[in-house]
Amino acid sequence: MKTYPTRQIRNVVLLGHSGSGKSTILEAMAFNAKMTDRMGRIEDGNTLSDFNQEEIQRQISISTSIVPIEFKDHKLNIFDVPGYFDFVGELVSAVNVANCAVIVIDCLSGLEVGAIKAWEYVQEKKIPTFILVNKMDRDNAQFEPVMEQIKNTLGPKAVPFEIPYGEGADFKGVLNAVDMTGRERSGNCCIDIELPPETLNSISPYREMIVESVAQSTEELMDKYFNGEELTNEEIHRGLRKGVLEGELVPILCASGHLNVGVETLANMIIEFFPSPEDIQKERKISSEAPVSAFIFKTIVDPYVGRLSQFKAISGTIKSGMELLNTRTNKKEKVSHLYVLQGKKQIEVDKIEAGDIGAFSKLSDTTTGDTLCDPKEPVSYKPIEFPKPNLSMAIEPKTKGDEDKIGVGLQRLQEEDPTIKVYRNDETKQTIISGMGEMHLEIIQDKMKNKFSVDILLKDPQIPYRETIKKKATAEGKHKKQSGGRGQFGHVLVDFEPIGTTDIEYEFVDKVVGGAVPRNFIPAVDKGLQECRKEGVLAGFPVVGLKATLHDGSYHSVDSDEMSFKMASSLAYKKGMKAANPVLLEPIYKVEITVPDQYMGDVIGDINKKRGHVLGMEPADNGQKIVAEAPLAEMFKYATELRSLTQARGEFEMEFQRYEEVPANIAEKIVENQVVR
Repeated sequence: MKTYPTRQIRNVVLLGHSGSGKSTILEAMAFNAKMTDRMGRIEDGNTLSDFNQEEIQRQISISTSIVPIEFKDHKLNIFDVPGYFDFVGELVSAVNVANCAVIVIDCLSGLEVGAIKAWEYVQEKKIPTFILVNKMDRDNAQFEPVMEQIKNTLGPKAVPFEIPYGEGADFKGVLNAVDMTGRERSGNCCIDIELPPETLNSISPYREMIVESVAQSTEELMDKYFNGEELTNEEIHRGLRKGVLEGELVPILCASGHLNVGVETLANMIIEFFPSPEDIQKERKISSEAPVSAFIFKTIVDPYVGRLSQFKAISGTIKSGMELLNTRTNKKEKVSHLYVLQGKKQIEVDKIEAGDIGAFSKLSDTTTGDTLCDPKEPVSYKPIEFPKPNLSMAIEPKTKGDEDKIGVGLQRLQEEDPTIKVYRNDETKQTIISGMGEMHLEIIQDKMKNKFSVDILLKDPQIPYRETIKKKATAEGKHKKQSGGRGQFGHVLVDFEPIGTTDIEYEFVDKVVGGAVPRNFIPAVDKGLQECRKEGVLAGFPVVGLKATLHDGSYHSVDSDEMSFKMASSLAYKKGMKAANPVLLEPIYKVEITVPDQYMGDVIGDINKKRGHVLGMEPADNGQKIVAEAPLAEMFKYATELRSLTQARGEFEMEFQRYEEVPANIAEKIVENQVVR
């Protein structure tokens, strides 16, 4: 593949709701650039960007694929990003390195939540954006209602640059309101046409909107416009590009990816109106003349190929054979091979210019978010902030003995996807995996089988309940064994009472007087009680908030030893805890939920059903933040439930707060289940 200078590169991310047709648009772009002889189809599993086994089976995008397209002496690095919400980490990493975005909308479905969330994210990142209304060939397709919906949601900055030439079965092409020209379908591509006379009345108002927008870009053009002078074609194009780059204009385009209509016009507009990397201000000037630096934005781990580290060259020219410094580890990495990835295809190249996208192979100690640079000119770029996972499951092998394989596989998948978290719960002896939703965890399950040949089971995690007592009780423990040889004797009287807070797990008090229990055996009593505390008398959960006071006992001058007093304390513990009104405690979490205003009632009602209660509300971006508390037992599937309640517009974070007593009716069921187990 040819090496392109920075000014001829465009890094474009395709965003939108799942099923809006992003991958099909990419197929048409590749076909127009003569990269392929025919357009692949999602249904046939032969597209450039959806090539993983899991993507082909489900017919959805799961990972971001980058397909560089050489078109009109430019290189368009197209990021095809999954639209499904569980893979938001892919969107985050792609948007952090792309310089511009195309949000694809299904004209029949309109402005769906996936497109709205994508819009909110690119707005936050201040990325120049197009809106592409796709599938204009579908039955009942209508451009005008969708365009009005877009303008009502995004505001006056959304301006139609195109309108369709016909709709539905009559969709023939696209009409360009910027240049007042048309493109009509002919075979597998489109040809230039003059505007049909019958379309002039339809397109003229949009042309006027565009000219008015351009006139507002500078005082000079504004004066010219109000003096009734015609703006030149060059002034219009220059003003439009300025408006797009500054985020003041969001062009609305239309197309049919399936018919390959309007796609070539999209590529032309990407080249003309979108920024090259050198138009974007960064920590270091994006220039091939500057010292070398690169940012690792994604890692691909393949059991056979090894690790591929995808990067954006921020500055300088990166060449194979270079030695670069990882500023996180302060270690040097040798660049043995450089690649350009084209979907699943790896194309080896000699160099990558500033602003371009490439991949290193088999780096020893470099991960997503790292900066590699010239050792003489070190620089560190800000790592990507990935969203926190919000759905957790316990994971275990289907076949005993596969634990090591699970460990290796999960480690590799975490390298690929920073939104996966794995940890070992020492208390429940479970390995817990956390992801962005049920689909995300199902995909992990599939990848473990397909990539690492290990079948895993996903189960609800065990809840780390606790036990405590509610009243004071005194218990005696006497351990006596005297049947031949040296005997065993230990005798204690212990008061058990609640501390009053579960923040303090255990407190031991020695109130023995007169040597009833010798000083050297008192630590054994404490140790015995601490060991017993690991299992409560109700359901075997650890005990917290317990104060134990040793106040009396007796001993035998020959037969007493540490073990005897540990045994005696164990007997006292069992009697005393049963008499002290033991109760079950459950973890309570603070939950912060951000939702649009229209879903507030449903979300608050649902929290109440979960035995939770709302602490307060405060304004937030795009809605309200609800602050509440709820038991962990009710919140395991909340990621899925909130998505359903809010049409995927809601987001939440949880943080442990404290333990509280479980209602009696629920506690009975928990205890019964523990006994059965």
